[in-house]
Amino acid sequence: MSNDTPRPFRDAYADIETVREIPDTPQTRAPAYRLAFADPEFLCRDELRPVRLQLELLKPELVMSEYGIESTIVLFGSARIPEPAKRDTARTKTLADFTRYYDEAREFARLMTAKSQANGKSNVIVTGGGPGIMEAGNRGAAEAGGVSIGLNIVLPHEQAPNEWVTPDLCFNFHYFGIRKMHFLLRASAIVIFPGGFGTLDEMFEALTLIQTGRMAPVPFLLFGRSFWETVINWDALAEAGTITRADLSLFSFVETAQEAVAVIENWTPPAR
Repeated sequence: MSNDTPRPFRDAYADIETVREIPDTPQTRAPAYRLAFADPEFLCRDELRPVRLQLELLKPELVMSEYGIESTIVLFGSARIPEPAKRDTARTKTLADFTRYYDEAREFARLMTAKSQANGKSNVIVTGGGPGIMEAGNRGAAEAGGVSIGLNIVLPHEQAPNEWVTPDLCFNFHYFGIRKMHFLLRASAIVIFPGGFGTLDEMFEALTLIQTGRMAPVPFLLFGRSFWETVINWDALAEAGTITRADLSLFSFVETAQEAVAVIENWTPPAR
């Protein structure tokens, strides 16, 4: 049944409005009287966690489907890397030097978005919606005249939406696990810039899904070989046997936006 087809039952919105107009009495003020779906205190009970998980999975899925989003380019990276013009605000000299990755992320998103403008619904940039590398991704997409997605999550700091996310595609999450699913559900490529715990978490989860066959291989690019080979001893993992040598073919190192675009355009799935 389409959304335009008349339904025989009374609309939920109509009942919410009707309840607001009923007499104010001890009975109508009691929490028990509230409509269950319009009762925030009820919906936030521990016992309703399965329902909230379902809602967080369903809401962004419906919105993106209705918007027509077909595929995405996932862009991960540190929230703490500022744009070059603000390098003086960086917490460390290394972060100040990493401002070049802000420019690369911005240019990569601009190039990929410009190439997707044939329909505007494929290879849409999706980031965590926050500052730093995330902002650069959304910004580059906007500068190419396209849309981009931001998947924010409620955190004590660093996670207000940046101004470049397309408002209609700016989501907010409570559950990390559901947010991770939405990052990957439409992913046609995954691009990782230097980052911290969050970036590493997202990178290794995606690699694990591909390694174990739970997700189809996609172009998987790590910006900044020196950074990634410093923080992770990939060869040691293979030599120890905790991963195979073939697992090292699941990702590629790149240094520039143009190189990343070329790798994606010429990518073929690795032999397994």
